[in-house]
Amino acid sequence: MTTAIIGVGNLGSTVARHLVAGDEVVVLAAANETHAKALADELGPNASAASVEDAIAGADVVVLATWLDQSRELVPTETRLLEDKVVVDPSNPIGFGENGQLIRTLPEGESSGSVVAGLLPASAHYVKAFGSLGADQLATGANHEPRTVLFYATDDDAAEATVQRLIRAAGFEPLKVGGVTEAGRIEGPDGELQGRIFDLDEARATISTEGVKT
Repeated sequence: MTTAIIGVGNLGSTVARHLVAGDEVVVLAAANETHAKALADELGPNASAASVEDAIAGADVVVLATWLDQSRELVPTETRLLEDKVVVDPSNPIGFGENGQLIRTLPEGESSGSVVAGLLPASAHYVKAFGSLGADQLATGANHEPRTVLFYATDDDAAEATVQRLIRAAGFEPLKVGGVTEAGRIEGPDGELQGRIFDLDEARATISTEGVKT
């Protein structure tokens, strides 16, 4: 299985490092192809770089490691290439205000998951994942004992099986919070499960006490 990671900023590069360490094959793409090539060279033979279009076309899984506004621009231009792909969306509805403080960029109650999922072709397999921890937490949280949980949300069985594999390969423990309607719970800046460090038992206890099926 090949995973295309679109975007090689803090989040995309961290996901790439963890997946390669877990013996997954990744293709890196970014607006600045030089950055993608440099990271691929650093990560070794399980990583390569390509244009955004070629990375998506050749992959089984596509991770949109881009800001929400960037994903909103990108996805409609790549609709045909995203057909039948598993699409992993780590995005959060966050930005920075004029004073530099973190702000919500969508109306209260609207998740970036619902936005991105709504842009995809009907045949795509959508899952919200790899965004429930901040980039720094993600970078330092892999392969702990017991493993740190990464939450995900999906309504798609194929996407669920794939993201469970990728989360485990990255050195974390997967746990579903629900379908796409529950995606806001694991998104910043105000999702109650976003940015929280749990092992599996703690995470199950936390979400089950709130009436969510685990």
